[in-house]
Amino acid sequence: MFGLETDIFLLLAFSILAACAFEFVNGFHDTANAVATVIYTNSLKPNIAVMWSGFCNFLGVFLGGIAVAMGIVNLLPVEMLIDQDVYHSVAMIFALLFSAIIWNLGTWYFGLPSSSSHTLIGSILGVGLAFTFMPENTQGAGVNWAKAEELFMSLLTSPIFGFALAIIIMFLLRRLLSKPLRDIVFSEPKKNQAPPMWIRAILITTCTLVSFFHGSNDGQKGVGLVMLILIGIVPAQFALNNSIDPVEMKSDLIKIEQTISRIDSMKLSASDRLKLHSIHNEISSLTSEVNKPLPDHKLPLDERMNARRSLLLISRNTKTILDNGDATLNTEDKAYLKMQSASEKGIRRYTDYAPDWVILMISLSLGLGTMVGWKRIVVTIGEKIGKQHLTYAQGASAELVAASTIGVSSALGLPVSTTHVLSSGIAGAMVASKGVKNLQAGTIRNIVIAWILTLPVTMVLSGSLYAFFRWIF
Repeated sequence: MFGLETDIFLLLAFSILAACAFEFVNGFHDTANAVATVIYTNSLKPNIAVMWSGFCNFLGVFLGGIAVAMGIVNLLPVEMLIDQDVYHSVAMIFALLFSAIIWNLGTWYFGLPSSSSHTLIGSILGVGLAFTFMPENTQGAGVNWAKAEELFMSLLTSPIFGFALAIIIMFLLRRLLSKPLRDIVFSEPKKNQAPPMWIRAILITTCTLVSFFHGSNDGQKGVGLVMLILIGIVPAQFALNNSIDPVEMKSDLIKIEQTISRIDSMKLSASDRLKLHSIHNEISSLTSEVNKPLPDHKLPLDERMNARRSLLLISRNTKTILDNGDATLNTEDKAYLKMQSASEKGIRRYTDYAPDWVILMISLSLGLGTMVGWKRIVVTIGEKIGKQHLTYAQGASAELVAASTIGVSSALGLPVSTTHVLSSGIAGAMVASKGVKNLQAGTIRNIVIAWILTLPVTMVLSGSLYAFFRWIF
């Protein structure tokens, strides 16, 4: 396969299996949040709920695009992905996979709804920071900090938004519903008794939405993980989207060159002038490659990773110059360059992609994982966050908040934690009922500790494992 030596092929196969295992664990760890309310309120039987949620997760991954996946891939700098030593790439992949799986399994065992998103991102950051101190790193940065800042803001603000929005929805329900309806929706589920049909319909709908959007967001992280593996171990085959004729780059590169030539470099900072000079050099280098004869309408194998590097550097440096605000361009030119730097658009369509088989594989892994291991997290969500058991109104409000927040984040290409958003939504709904005193301090403390520890623990674990695997390989 791919003309690889046997040992490299085995490492590739093991890495992909481990990525599927991570997504499988993600399924029974995170997706329990989606089925918690329908199971706890007796709206659906557990087996039916998890199978339906698994199917919706499958659809979410398959239909949700790849913007979030590319956000994960681009968290590591170009320099780390073009390391020509394949064993270094294997060390990177093993380190982030093992650290993510270890933390996910540990928190699941103790019934803590911690975030698989934070786990994976922390693992990637740990590997990137460890790479900073490796001898082949001549660029100084092991993490794409601009992308990391963007992801941090998404992960930080989403649970705060979820908490506040749940309180608002609960307030509106109390104000807008008549007393007979309020008495029904604010009551606790009766053991082994299904709620009225219209409440069941609402709860099943919100479960469906959370499951689908979980797939479109968290599932995409698995797609990004597999693409990191493929680009790291077999870059010649997966560095570029080979379904697109490289000749199409010519017009893009010419237009970008013409547009950035209108920037007055004397009005730029010294660092931005260097970036502008780099853009010109990369365009020149890439143009010379695509002007050569291209057998089968594809770049030569040994040039594809360099072409990826050039495309990403052009995109990154252009975005940085525009964001700094000193570029002397009209609105139309700025909009064109921003489009060229957007994921899956412009020149990024050559680098930001995922084969259908990767998406299908991750879809199946997440869907199957959903069908096992859900019970520990469901009990925490339903009974241990608040002092009262979850009511119909609280469950529906929290899931509506989770679905809307995750859906908007997926549309923007930003990763968000289903666990954090739903847990904070449940907490907000509990606070809206009887104030902060309605929260179980012990459970909230454990969840917050897990939230706080996830990033630093996985960063230290993955960084240590990366150094260990580099020593072995």
